[in-house]
Amino acid sequence: QVRLEESGGGLVQAGGSLRLACTVSRSGGNVPDWYRQAPAKQREWVATLTSAGAYYSGSVQGRFTISFDSAKNTVYLQMNDLKFDDTAVYYCMTDDGMYWGKGTQVTVSS
Repeated sequence: QVRLEESGGGLVQAGGSLRLACTVSRSGGNVPDWYRQAPAKQREWVATLTSAGAYYSGSVQGRFTISFDSAKNTVYLQMNDLKFDDTAVYYCMTDDGMYWGKGTQVTVSS
C-alpha cells in the first residue's frame, strides 16, 4: 500500500502563485504525476517528471514547474500566474496509476 498526501492548496487571486506538495509514503520508484479535476470536468493530466525531463500539459506549460525532493519523498508543483481556469482539485498519482492522494483544492478568483 502506497499513500500519497497532497497539501498547499487554497484560495488565490488570478495572477498569484501557489506551491503544492505531495508526500509519498515510499522511497524509490518513479516520481508521482500531477493531475487535476475541475468541477463538472474529467480529471486531466498536468505534469510529469522523469529522468528525461519535465513534461506539462499545454494549458500550464510555462506557468507550472514540477520538482522532486528525494530526501523528503515529496513532489512539488509550483504554480505561477494562476488563472481562473486553474481552479480544480489537484491530485498526485503514482506513475503506475495504482495509487492516488485525496487531493487539495485550488481556487483562483478572477
